[in-house]
Amino acid sequence: MNERDFQEINALLASPKNIAIIPHRSPDGDAMGSTLGLYHFLKKLGQKPVVIAPNEFPDFLAWLPSSETVKIFEKDKEAVSEILEKADIVFTLDFNALHRTGEMEHTLARLKATFIMIDHHQKPDDYATYTFSNTSYGSTCEMVYDFILGLGKADLLDKTIATCIYCGIMTDSGSFRFPSTTSKTHRIVADLIDLGVENGYIHNSVYDSNTYNSLQLLGRALQNLKIIPNKKTSYTSLSAQELEDFRYVKGDTEGIVNYGLSLKGIVMTAIFIEHKDENIIKISFRSKGDVDVNQFAREHFNGGGHINAAGGKSLTSLQETIHKFEGLISQISI
Repeated sequence: MNERDFQEINALLASPKNIAIIPHRSPDGDAMGSTLGLYHFLKKLGQKPVVIAPNEFPDFLAWLPSSETVKIFEKDKEAVSEILEKADIVFTLDFNALHRTGEMEHTLARLKATFIMIDHHQKPDDYATYTFSNTSYGSTCEMVYDFILGLGKADLLDKTIATCIYCGIMTDSGSFRFPSTTSKTHRIVADLIDLGVENGYIHNSVYDSNTYNSLQLLGRALQNLKIIPNKKTSYTSLSAQELEDFRYVKGDTEGIVNYGLSLKGIVMTAIFIEHKDENIIKISFRSKGDVDVNQFAREHFNGGGHINAAGGKSLTSLQETIHKFEGLISQISI
């Protein structure tokens, strides 16, 4: 995004507009942190923003400031569609292809609003009037911070906006341990803490709010962990019955995939989760070094993401999906 883009966006924001801010389906900490951070910034500009999530977000993000105002498309499609149709501007954050919004895609595709994309994933689609896309960023929240600075509005940053942005940076960086964490990341975080962010509170709110059932579900996933030692690969799975047995709620499986990558000598891992209500197997991939799970997910599991963190899906059974994965792993060099 260049200086002219920022000037034109500033001109758009010079008078009050109806603005929709959209995260991807099944939003994570970066998606919710970036959308709510932008929401609070636009409110201070005198705009009329609303965050519209395609579906419910995890309970461990419900502490984020103004999360209670978020509209959920899948809960009330007709009313939310009316809000979208009245939008003058639509921000899409933390995704770069409209199909990442699920059923919302069809509503978004027919809107006449000005679209502004802010995202750090690879291969963005060409649907936005203004595109801020850069894979060198570790999180969309870092990009929202730079977006605000690019508009020349750094003076509007406050503790509330900073809290939302910090949450997304922390979660997408793996608490600042992933390779995408740069010196600039830490400088931004320092600025956010100077604005009053309570970093310990945010970490505890996200990571120390487990339920007994969610820990039991984690235990089952660890019991199911398998290793393919000659391929430096591990994987685990959770069936629909196991989710039911441990009273799964959205967010309970967040981060489980990382345990498989913590094993000594393992450079690639995956988790396969059977969701019978959606007739789908949801897959998360993680890797180390130059093992590209983004390309792997794109080629074989209708997904994508980053080099070391990606997602995908399968419409076959859990067993068939795992069998396909094992077959693919046996054919590639890791």
